[in-house]
Amino acid sequence: MRSKIALPLATAALLGLAACSQKTQDNASNTADSAMNDTSANLNSLSSTADNAADNSGAAMDNAGNAIDNAADATGNAIDNGAKATGRALERTGDAIQNKAR
Repeated sequence: MRSKIALPLATAALLGLAACSQKTQDNASNTADSAMNDTSANLNSLSSTADNAADNSGAAMDNAGNAIDNAADATGNAIDNGAKATGRALERTGDAIQNKAR
């Protein structure tokens, strides 16, 4: 069914194009080429923009991960230092109790 419709339409289009002057045909061809070039340039720009966005997002994720790692390390160090200080304070308290008991 499609070919019954498409073939007469294609024939009409070719006859219409053949009836146009050479200048009109050239202009139509140039317009089509220009539209194709613009579309290609826009797709390349979009692709480049998407790549840059992905790169920037990846870098931001890396930076966030590094900040989290640094914060976790600092927290761990603070806990260790606090535990050591508490241990030393308990030892001093124990020593003081023993000295009073003597």
